[in-house]
Amino acid sequence: MNNSKTIWIWNHYATNMFFEKGGRHHWFGRHLVKKGYNVKIFCASTIHNSEEEVDTKGRTYFTDFSDGIEYVFIKTPKYTGNGKARIKNMYAFYKELFPVSKEIAAKDGDPDVILASSVHPLTLIAGIKIAKKMGIPCVCEVRDLWPESLIEVGILGRDSLPAKVLCKGEAWIYKRADKLIFTMPGGEDYLKERGLDKKIDLKNVYNINNGIDLIDYRREEAEDTFEDDDLDDDSFFKVMYTGSIRRANCVGDLVDAAVICDQKSDKKIKFVIYGDGDQRAELEEKAEQLGLDNIVFKGRVEKRYIPFILSKGDLNVVTGEDSNLGRYGVSWNKLFEYMASGKPIVANYNIQRYNFVDEYGFGEARRYKDNGQFAEAIIRMSELDRAQYDDLCANAKTAAQDFDYENLTDRLEAVLKEAVGVSW
Repeated sequence: MNNSKTIWIWNHYATNMFFEKGGRHHWFGRHLVKKGYNVKIFCASTIHNSEEEVDTKGRTYFTDFSDGIEYVFIKTPKYTGNGKARIKNMYAFYKELFPVSKEIAAKDGDPDVILASSVHPLTLIAGIKIAKKMGIPCVCEVRDLWPESLIEVGILGRDSLPAKVLCKGEAWIYKRADKLIFTMPGGEDYLKERGLDKKIDLKNVYNINNGIDLIDYRREEAEDTFEDDDLDDDSFFKVMYTGSIRRANCVGDLVDAAVICDQKSDKKIKFVIYGDGDQRAELEEKAEQLGLDNIVFKGRVEKRYIPFILSKGDLNVVTGEDSNLGRYGVSWNKLFEYMASGKPIVANYNIQRYNFVDEYGFGEARRYKDNGQFAEAIIRMSELDRAQYDDLCANAKTAAQDFDYENLTDRLEAVLKEAVGVSW
């Protein structure tokens, strides 16, 4: 392997990875650079859910390096929320990929392969079109099922015209991609349910989940400490939640569970919640009105503090809206952070067949009948004897090792090599 092999990774929302020096494609890129590849990550100049942006110096794009990866920031208009301004931002990124790719290829040469990653499908469409012009393969990575995820949450009707148009676009992408990577393990199931397995060779379909970079995680856990009296209080069994506080995450379930744990548990159980979102104030007020002193909302913290914070907890929890999407498995970033913390987990979500928590044996993951059952699962975890608890912790660490990005990058490299079809 030598430095003549170049990989372009396209992810509209990878911008914050440059600053955080972490995230799926940054970790992939860093490990690929170590293997001798040239890696460029193309992303928007705007940062999702932020007023900040990268200054492109009046040009259509600006480049900079992080951990040996060259980032290409494409000028896109600012937006807030999920309305028309965000759609305009998506389209601008798609449109500008064509001239920016042409200019960079003229300067640095064509890449050997493009890895185009959703969330939205326009990035995948651009990847396929531009790769075809260059005569190179395009590997499409599906991190969100469009339009299925929009249909499941009720944004689109299954038989509506927009849904039908998006379904046709989705099929167009899947049929033309040289290889398909799904971050959720049930990607093949999804294709079969849609009847697309008759049009797509399933030998070209792969699963590479999200994961965790354990080198970064352990460094942050040791170096990026965080002062908090609740974290240092060992008189409580600490139930940890980290992430957004919005309707889709059902953090309100934790308030209900806190009520039940307070009433039914002989052990002191305290819910410690780190994160922010449009439901935080509402849930804080609800907890206050209920007179709960066993749940605290800490607000948002920098991501680098999460490993240390989780190291101070006893149990990690996940909640989410009831959805049939769970039948394809999940690939939540927080799930892998929770694994790496080496603590058990209780997930109140309909994961169904592809259940890492059950598979590796480090907790419980299912859709509970109600929050009473959810709370009982948390209480059960608090009452485990030391040997049982330590076994769950060890299993979580084993799972994290399997999903370390060093191992996941080996799998990605194999897919990219197969797509190129030559000996790298």
